[in-house]
Amino acid sequence: MNKSRVEAFSDGVLAILITIMVLEMKVPGGGARLADLRPVLPVFLSYVLSFLYLGIYWNNHHHLFQAVRRPSGGMLWANLHLLFWLSLVPFTTAWMGEHGFAPVPTALYGLVLLLAGVAYKLLVRALLRAEGPDSVLARALGRDLKGSASVVLYVAAVPGALWHPWLGCALYVLVALLWLVPDRRIERALAEASSR
Repeated sequence: MNKSRVEAFSDGVLAILITIMVLEMKVPGGGARLADLRPVLPVFLSYVLSFLYLGIYWNNHHHLFQAVRRPSGGMLWANLHLLFWLSLVPFTTAWMGEHGFAPVPTALYGLVLLLAGVAYKLLVRALLRAEGPDSVLARALGRDLKGSASVVLYVAAVPGALWHPWLGCALYVLVALLWLVPDRRIERALAEASSR
């Protein structure tokens, strides 16, 4: 199997998830004033956060697969595992937004983010196992401190959201900010490898 098929499938799933999320947003029925948007503000904010997360996963997935030569069976299953957890983002986004960031929906949202983060780390491990310890990908990723820090922050955010939902949300935003700037390590490693 060509790696472009894996990338195209993943791109399609992420595009569908974003489409589902935007279709879940309903126009307020009260009127045409700016103040009439207030009841849907939590829905909009949860959409923005989730759109950002899906965009981050799409961007980093793209960078990962730039350094992959050929997909393996384990890699395909690890990729599907990641896509499964990401496919739950629209559901948890809608539940969290429609209930104004109530504790249980906000914690469940974080649990899905945590499990997607773990799935991403498993995908990275599968890629590294297939590519080898001396691969461009292994040199580029190093110890992956950002990935490990993200999982730790999610683990703190889930119970934090049950205690105070805005604490959980603040930690979700913090993780997103960690990943907002695209990881250029893979691009640099690929450029160095091609110049040799």
